[in-house]
Amino acid sequence: MCGIFAYLNFLVPAKRKEILEILINGLKRLEYRGYDSAGLAFEGSEIDQNDNLIKMVKCKGRVSMLEDEIKRLENVNYEKEYKIHVGIAHTRWATHGEPSSVNSHPQRSDLDNEFMVVHNGIITNYKDIKSLLEKKGHKFESETDTEVIAKMIKHIYDSHKDNNISFRECVELTIQQLEGAFALCLMSRHFPGECVAARRGSPLLVGVKSKAKLLTDQIPVLYSKDHRGFINPQRCDSTTEFHTVGEQSEVEYFFASDASAIIEHTNQVIFLEDDDVAAINNGTLSIHRIKRTLDESTVRDVITLKLELQEIMKGSYGTFMEKEIFEQPESVINTMRGRVNFEKNQVILGGIKDYMSEIRRCRRLLFIACGTSYHSAVATRQLLEELTELPVMVELASDFLDRQTPVFRDDVCFFISQSGETADTLMALRYCKQRGALIVGITNTVGSTISRDSHCGVHINAGPEIGVASTKAYTSQFISLVMFGLVMCEDRISMQERRTEIIQGLKKLPEMINDVLQMNEKVNDLAKELYKQKSLLVMGRGYNFATCLEGALKIKELTYMHSEGILAGELKHGPLALVDKAMPVLMVITRDKVYQKCVNALQQVKSRHGEPILILNKDDVETQAMGKSYISVPHTIDCLQGILCVIPMQLLSLHMAQLKNLDVDCPRNLAKSVTVE
Repeated sequence: MCGIFAYLNFLVPAKRKEILEILINGLKRLEYRGYDSAGLAFEGSEIDQNDNLIKMVKCKGRVSMLEDEIKRLENVNYEKEYKIHVGIAHTRWATHGEPSSVNSHPQRSDLDNEFMVVHNGIITNYKDIKSLLEKKGHKFESETDTEVIAKMIKHIYDSHKDNNISFRECVELTIQQLEGAFALCLMSRHFPGECVAARRGSPLLVGVKSKAKLLTDQIPVLYSKDHRGFINPQRCDSTTEFHTVGEQSEVEYFFASDASAIIEHTNQVIFLEDDDVAAINNGTLSIHRIKRTLDESTVRDVITLKLELQEIMKGSYGTFMEKEIFEQPESVINTMRGRVNFEKNQVILGGIKDYMSEIRRCRRLLFIACGTSYHSAVATRQLLEELTELPVMVELASDFLDRQTPVFRDDVCFFISQSGETADTLMALRYCKQRGALIVGITNTVGSTISRDSHCGVHINAGPEIGVASTKAYTSQFISLVMFGLVMCEDRISMQERRTEIIQGLKKLPEMINDVLQMNEKVNDLAKELYKQKSLLVMGRGYNFATCLEGALKIKELTYMHSEGILAGELKHGPLALVDKAMPVLMVITRDKVYQKCVNALQQVKSRHGEPILILNKDDVETQAMGKSYISVPHTIDCLQGILCVIPMQLLSLHMAQLKNLDVDCPRNLAKSVTVE
C-alpha cells in the first residue's frame, strides 16, 4: 500500500538537488504499490544555519506533481552541498481522511516541524491518543491517524528534554502507546543528521551503501530496559552498534517499504522485524527492542539482494503489466529451475525438504490466502486432493480469521502471498502458529515477513512483479503448488503414471505459453468488442473454475467493469437469470472430463439467446461452431490447462483497460501489497 522512502548521507557530500532527486526517484520506484498523494521533508534552512529547519512539500496526486511542487519552492538553494543530511518521503493510500495535501505524509508535530513522520499501516487506538493530546493543548490539522504519532513524540520530548532523552528513546516510548500496524520513519530538527525507524506488522528494510567494507554480516539486536509510562525513562546502556570500517566512515542509508526502491543504490539490506527500532546516529546504525521473547533472533542478517535493476524497468514494453504477462514463459521456467528433473521425473523442493515427513503425517492441508493467491490454491485443490489423498481446505484469510476456524497441531497450513506481507494472510499465519500447526510460506519476496515467520516454504522465483494486478505470480504460485503435490506422491506406486504425465506436461508448458501469447492480436480484437459493455459473466467448471474467478478479478481490477466468475454447474441455481442476448458471456470449455457438462451449460446459455465467447482447445472444430467467437489455446494435461486458459484473460483485461485509457499498472483504489485490514 503506502510507500516509505528515506535517505541519510553521512560524510558523503551531496547537493540538495541530488538529495531531492534520490528521494523522488525512490518514490517513483514505489508508485506501483498504489497511492493517491505524495510528500517529502528534508533538512536545511537558507535563512539561518543554526535553525535546523525542516522543509516539507506535499500534494494530492502523482509523484510527478510533487516534483513540480518542489521546483516552485522559494528560498531553496539546490546547489548547496551537505556532508550529512536526512530526508524522508512517502506515497499515501488514503485510510483516515480523504486524499488531500494536508492529509498527505509527512505529518508534523507542530507548525515549526519539530518532528516529522511518514507511516504505513493503521493506528487502531489513535482516537484515544488524540483525545489525550488535545487535553494537553495539541492542535490537530489533519484527519489522519498518523498525526498523533508526531504529536506524541513531541509531547514525550518536551516532558523529558531536561533528561537529555535521545531521539530513539522518544520513538521507543511512543510506539509502546500505539496499537495496530505500522512502519515508521522519522526525522527531527532537534536531532539533525539522525533518522529513526520502527515497524510492527508492516514491512520496512534498511539499505546500506559504504565505500568501506562492512565488518560484519550480522547486526546485534540491543534490548532497552522496559519503559513504564512517561516518567523517568531508562535508557539502554549497551554501546554495541553496527560499524563500518573506521569510526566515521562514509556511508549512506536508505529506508524503504520495498527493495525495488533501493536496488539502484545498494544490494546490502537489513529486513527489520516487528517491534524493531532502527536508529542512525553519527553515521552508525543500531537496532533496538523494548522487550525480548524466548524464541526470537538476537541478530539481524545483512542480506545481499539478487534483484537486478533491469528487472524492475519496463524495457521495450509500454506497461509493467504487459511486460509481466509476456515474461511468463521465462518466469515458469525460473519457478521450476533446479527443482524439476524432467529426465528422471524427479521434483525436489529444498525449502520444505526437511519437513516432508511431518507434512506427510498431517491430518489435513489448509491453504490460506487472499485475492489472486487464493485463486491459485483453488486452481490446484483438486489435484492436491488427488495426489495427497488428504482433506484440502482452501480459505480466504479474512473469513478464516472471522470464523476463528479450529486449527490443530497435526494440521499443515500453507500461506500464499506474492509480497509476503499481506496483512490478513499474516494475521492468519500467526493465528495458526499459536495453535501449533506447521507453517509453510509460498511467497515471491525473499526476506518478507511471511517467509521469515514460516517454519519452511517455497520461493516461487517469478521475479519482481510491479503491476498491481498479479499475472506471472499467479502462474508461478500455481506451478509451485503442483510441484508440492508431485513431491507428496513420489513414493506411491499407484500415482507414478499420473505423476510422470504431469511432469512431462510441465516440461512443455513454457513453449505452450509462448503459443498462447501469439494470440495477442486476436484477444485485442475481442477487447474492442467488449470494452464498452457494463458487465461480463465468465463461466467454467472443474480445473477451470479458478481460471474464471481469476479472469473475472483481472477484469474488475483493470477495467472497473462488473465481472463475475461463475461455476458452470451452478448456472441453473441463479446466474442463468442474468443471461439474455445483451449480456456478454465468456466460457472456458476444454477437452477434459467435465467437457460434456460444460457443453450442457453452453447450450443452456444459447437457448436463452446468449452469444458466448469461448476459450477452447486448438483444433476443437466441434466446439468452435457453438460460440459467437473463440480463442484457442494448446491442449495440455487437465490439471495444467488453467495456466494456458488464464493468459488470454490477462491479455483481455489489459487491452480493455488500455482502450478505456486507464492506468493498467496502478488501478484506482488498489495497492500491490495490502498491508492493512
